[in-house]
Amino acid sequence: MQNLISRKDAARILGISIKTLDQARLNGTIAYVQLVENGCVYFTETAIEEYIAKCTRRAKPTEPSRSTYRKKRGD
Repeated sequence: MQNLISRKDAARILGISIKTLDQARLNGTIAYVQLVENGCVYFTETAIEEYIAKCTRRAKPTEPSRSTYRKKRGD
């Protein structure tokens, strides 16, 4: 069985607030473990890794800009 990570530690690992983590949990974006109804909520390392994968976006390459706001010297 994997180690269970508290909400506070999971938020710290992800670099987000506990409120944002709770919203992700309620939206079904991140999996969690709750051993007792209305009890403490925990997360696994796998759930955190899957959440990071879901939130990761590939950077779009930028097209080189031909125009510039500066004038060339000598013009």
